[in-house]
Amino acid sequence: MPRPNASQWDPGLIFEALTEAVVAVDKASVIRIYNLAASRLIGLPSREALNRKVHSVIPNTRLPVVVHSGQAELNQRHTIGDKTVITSRLPIFDETGSQIGAVAVFRDNAEMIALAEEITDLKETQALLEAIFNSTQDAISVVDEHGLGMMINAAYTRLTGFTAEDVLGKPASVDIAEGESVHLRVLRDKAPVTGVSMKVGPGKRPVVVDGAPILVRGRLQGSVAVIHDLSEISRLADELEQARRHIRNLEAKYEFEDIVGTSPALQKALEQARSAAATPATILLQGESGTGKELFAHAIHQASGRSGQFIRVSCAAITESLLESELFGYAPGAFTGAEKKGRKGYFETAHGGTLLLDEIAEVSLRLQAKLLRVLQEKEIVRVGDSRPIPVDTRLIAATNKDLEQEVRRGAFRSDLYYRLNVVPVQIPPLRRRKEDIPELARFLLRKINQEYGRNIRDLAQEALDCLQDSDWPGNVRELENVLRRAVISMRISDTMVRTEHLPPLAARAGSLHWCSVPAASADRDWPDKSLPQMRRDWEAEIISQALERTGGNRAKTAELLGISLRSLYNKLSKYRIASG
Repeated sequence: MPRPNASQWDPGLIFEALTEAVVAVDKASVIRIYNLAASRLIGLPSREALNRKVHSVIPNTRLPVVVHSGQAELNQRHTIGDKTVITSRLPIFDETGSQIGAVAVFRDNAEMIALAEEITDLKETQALLEAIFNSTQDAISVVDEHGLGMMINAAYTRLTGFTAEDVLGKPASVDIAEGESVHLRVLRDKAPVTGVSMKVGPGKRPVVVDGAPILVRGRLQGSVAVIHDLSEISRLADELEQARRHIRNLEAKYEFEDIVGTSPALQKALEQARSAAATPATILLQGESGTGKELFAHAIHQASGRSGQFIRVSCAAITESLLESELFGYAPGAFTGAEKKGRKGYFETAHGGTLLLDEIAEVSLRLQAKLLRVLQEKEIVRVGDSRPIPVDTRLIAATNKDLEQEVRRGAFRSDLYYRLNVVPVQIPPLRRRKEDIPELARFLLRKINQEYGRNIRDLAQEALDCLQDSDWPGNVRELENVLRRAVISMRISDTMVRTEHLPPLAARAGSLHWCSVPAASADRDWPDKSLPQMRRDWEAEIISQALERTGGNRAKTAELLGISLRSLYNKLSKYRIASG
């Protein structure tokens, strides 16, 4: 390939090829370079502009100022006739470093404005689509062609309890408690799927899901699913029966995987429970109130492979006479008001399944003798009858009392205790497994999100530190109640649980302490501001967050805040908030 000669690299030809207008002057402000784009912009041909003082061609130019100061002026607005352009003015130096003039480069602003308006329109359209996406009451999730989460809406978080951090970039099955992923079926078959029943979220909420492929120019780009909540379907018959009998007849819905925590104390209890689950042995769950004994009982039944029902009876909630008839049933005409056909007791109803006797220590000594017979003979006798009925019911007993101590003081039969204590499982209190609190708190927060329809993303580290510093006499139940109170106290716009949201917590000495203002450092940590100043700071922060959420759109920000556009402008000026 031949090398170009010097004339082919003439700087004048290069300047003429530029689409930007270029005007250069010498130290006397006389025009020495004036390209074709400058002729079109200024409206004066080069033969009439060259070798003239620049002020006579461009009356309002600042090129002489740059010649005099030697300082560049970049990206400045400049008016030439009826046009507004963007210009940069730079000094020109020779090879010795001496200034010999200045140059101005002009860019027509019309094209830039058109491009900016196009970008603004795209942002407005995106904001509108996001608003529509988040305003629907049905939960929506979107995954890419690889089955990884891309988008969810606010209704999805309210329904499942999972936030964007939990699902975006994660496999499509991450939110499923029971069932097959609709997204994966859609991606596999490249066809819509409708009416798929499954359970989602930590609360295992029943839903029906419709899914469809996302096709762009005929190419599969992902899948979108609409999730319909079915949890409001009434089960009034069961609830009325439960209320009448003061017990809960439950379908076991928790598994060992639902028990949150990795601490050694909890893992030891889980190992004992798992080992015993597959056997018919009687299990004694011991632990303080609120440690999760019922959760363990659910998991044991689920892992046992037993096909019968899981039934829970609170022995402390029912009087002795009623408890006997509920457990063992009664024969026709056994007592006044009894059903004419008699009734099965819960030992019979749970045949082939599991019966949880919660608060077993509250059972009377007389009734304890009948329980002992069931465990020894594997049969029951209904109230008012003498005919034994064989039963195959797995018994799990639970108590928050020390049964050995109850035996020593004569309140509990020793022979029944030894029959119950075949596989003892000691569930640790929360104060003995504080390392589980962060994971447990986040799990409970997802559950509360789902129940309350909130979108709380996480807990701040200082809030987690405060939770771990408390002794939790009420254990996991108390932790859940504290988190519920915290969420209730939060504004609807808050997405992070902080110390100021937490109620007073139990301290090591049995007293209460406040996480948000610790007693020992209250004076030191109190902000050096008046209440009006703190209120102004808070209002400015909320407005800034709203502007960020709406992409700087002032009309949408005013609508989001529930104030007039004029009021928003006044506040932006008052707090000196830049909005774009």
